[in-house]
Amino acid sequence: MLTILGKAQGKFCDGMSRRSFLTIGAAGIGGLTLPQILAAEAKAGIGKSHKAVINIFLPGGPPHQDMWDIKSDAPKEIRGEFKPIKTNVPGIEIGELFPKLAGMMDKLVPIRTMVGASGGHDAYQCMTGRKKGSPGSPPGGWASQGSWISRLKGPVHPGVPAFLSLCYDTGHKEWGDPGASGFLGFGHSPFRCIGGKSENMVLKGITLERLQDRQSLLRSVDNFRREADARGLMEGMDTFTQQAVGILTASKLADALDISKEDPKIAARYGKGDPKHRADGAPKMVESFCIARRLVEAGARAVTLNFSRWDWHGGNFKRSRQDMPMLDNAVSALVGDLHDRGMERDVSVVVWGEFGRTPKINKNAGRDHWPKVSCALLAGGGMRTGQVIGATNRLGEEAVDRPVTFAEVHATLYHNMGLLKGQERVFDLRGRPQYPINPSAQPMRELI
Repeated sequence: MLTILGKAQGKFCDGMSRRSFLTIGAAGIGGLTLPQILAAEAKAGIGKSHKAVINIFLPGGPPHQDMWDIKSDAPKEIRGEFKPIKTNVPGIEIGELFPKLAGMMDKLVPIRTMVGASGGHDAYQCMTGRKKGSPGSPPGGWASQGSWISRLKGPVHPGVPAFLSLCYDTGHKEWGDPGASGFLGFGHSPFRCIGGKSENMVLKGITLERLQDRQSLLRSVDNFRREADARGLMEGMDTFTQQAVGILTASKLADALDISKEDPKIAARYGKGDPKHRADGAPKMVESFCIARRLVEAGARAVTLNFSRWDWHGGNFKRSRQDMPMLDNAVSALVGDLHDRGMERDVSVVVWGEFGRTPKINKNAGRDHWPKVSCALLAGGGMRTGQVIGATNRLGEEAVDRPVTFAEVHATLYHNMGLLKGQERVFDLRGRPQYPINPSAQPMRELI
């Protein structure tokens, strides 16, 4: 583990200088420090198998009937402008703006009947599998999938946090939610890596780019040391601080975030993103999909990201022609990458939004909110791919065959992670056992 030290001014019994104590991120002494995060994760234990989940959130609610559930026989005011195209799995058709995904349908699972959306404009159900304010909520709130994975699996490598986020901040803040740690505590919050650079990776004002400025670094460490000494927080933190230094300075995480180090031919498959924010949504950064795979290779167990803005009350088909080909490129490149690298059995991918869109096209050529049914796309995780789950009625209004809940998808992803076998639980502050997902929700039998 790389350590940045000044001249020793007295050591602990293990020989470590107090100069190695660092705090990372905006949290002060009275808040969370990265060493504390690492300590909490260590208590959870380190798993032997590197299973992972990449959770791709499409803020605003993507139009299901223009993506995986084209309604060719519906009236014009419902079916819209797009035609279905055949895929490489006989009998499965999807929207014409996804030709690359159509060519690898044997590696995918479109779900056409996601039900039970709360109707809120947020990522909560996609991150937790639960509705906000659902009964039995523990003090501190429900934990997100990434936080549960961090708590139950722990880090693969000391220098790479288990739960990482590539979610951009958004004007509508709920669309930038990477998933909260809830009652599990801040130690299992996502380590946020915005735009390929981690906002957490700041050493009392010293960013990664300034790590070579040793004098500034040492002044920062000394200031922290004096502050920590005054509060009596030094003793017993040596090991985890060493790990914190490793996260900040070791190459594993920093290299994974640096997409310029990717093979140019592979990076080109993902396409070129648009860093501009769209209204209150996220930018169209297809590069995040490639970085997500790089982070998993580096040791991440859970990665969340958001892409664009899908709340299209007007101009639905114009926006579809802009965003859907980019999504087609990015997801197909990611899934193809996982298969090329032999990671398809270990890494699960889910692509979804908070709800669907109205079957009827409004006067502004848009579709409005429709919580009754929405869609999702799954890949990897050792699942039985090459099949469609569920069917909606002729107008795409509601599920008529195999409705799927958010909790079922989460249960499936947890199953793919090797969890739920013994119904893992953690006791909350009231002493009540809590589970990653409601025990009544079972993994999808069609996929496992």
